[in-house]
Amino acid sequence: MVDRFVSAPIDLPDDAEDTYRADLVFYDVDHSGASYEGRIFLNSPDADADTPRDDPNYAGSFHIFGHGGCFGDVGHCDVPTERDPFDFRPPHQLVPASKTVVITEAFKRIIGPHDRTMTVTVVAFAPGDTPNDVLQFDAVRLLTYQ
Repeated sequence: MVDRFVSAPIDLPDDAEDTYRADLVFYDVDHSGASYEGRIFLNSPDADADTPRDDPNYAGSFHIFGHGGCFGDVGHCDVPTERDPFDFRPPHQLVPASKTVVITEAFKRIIGPHDRTMTVTVVAFAPGDTPNDVLQFDAVRLLTYQ
């Protein structure tokens, strides 16, 4: 079974048809599990593993190079909740990521002058026989530029 996410309707700006560039930003993406590709479709809540990339509502994708789980001692993969502001070491390797995907072409294809909302569907594709329960993030946000 393919892991999927379908957003609630996302409000569009009043002048959406005048958009120069549109991005989707995914916040706090978990990358502790398997690697995967997240394919993005706009206004396609029924998109699934059989929906092709040449579908007119396909907007792009993001890729996660996953860590494949934790193989260290107990606590090894726990992300610290607090950090000393003077600690100059790199952040913990499992700090959730942010992913930005430019969706301008697909956004312009699906947005009409009377559209006020859109939905985002993300379909996760993990390689081989890897379980597809990998898609985890806290929020998705639409950024438009005029």
